[in-house]
Amino acid sequence: MTDLNSLYGITPPHSEVIDACTHIKPCSVLDMGCSSGRNALYLSQLGFDVTAVDSNANALQALQSIIEHEDISNIDLRMYDLNHAALDADYGFISCTVTLMFLDPARVAAVLADMQAHTVPGGYNLIVCAMDTDAHPCPVPFPFTLQEGQLGAIYQGWEMLKSNEDLGTMHNGAQLQFATMLARKPL
Repeated sequence: MTDLNSLYGITPPHSEVIDACTHIKPCSVLDMGCSSGRNALYLSQLGFDVTAVDSNANALQALQSIIEHEDISNIDLRMYDLNHAALDADYGFISCTVTLMFLDPARVAAVLADMQAHTVPGGYNLIVCAMDTDAHPCPVPFPFTLQEGQLGAIYQGWEMLKSNEDLGTMHNGAQLQFATMLARKPL
C-alpha cells in the first residue's frame, strides 16, 4: 500500500483511526472534519467507502486533486458545516478526531446526537477531543472542550471498546488532556 499521506506531504492518519481499524471491517465511514484528508486517504486504502466532510473549501479542493490524481473512487467529498448536525445518511463507522473542539459549543450536543442517530446498529463512533479539567487546564483556547466523564455519559448504553481521558500531544506540540472513545452502537 502506497503511503499517500507521505507522498503528498499530509500529516499521518490519526493513531486512534489506525487502532480503530484493527476492530472495524471496511464499511461506510464518515470522516467528520476531514481537513487535508489524512484519515480519509488511509481509510480508503483499507477499502472503506469514505464520505469526507469539512467546511474548509481549500482543504477539500486539495484533497479532490489527490483523489483525481490517484484515481480514487471510494472517497466522496462534501462541503458541510458540522455545526448543522443534519447528516443525511447512515454509517457503519463515524470518525471525529480532534474536531469537536472547533465547533460552536452550543451545537456539540446536537452534533453528537446526530452522529449516534446516523450510526447503523452495531456501528462505531470514534471521538478524540480536548478536555479542560482542574488537573489539566487546556492550554489552547478552543471554543469547546469536554469535561471529565462527559463523553462516557453521552454514550451510555453503547459498548465501550476504548475509553480514556489521558494526556496527549497535538501535532503542533501542545500537550493537553484528551477524551478518547471508540464505542459500538447496540444491535
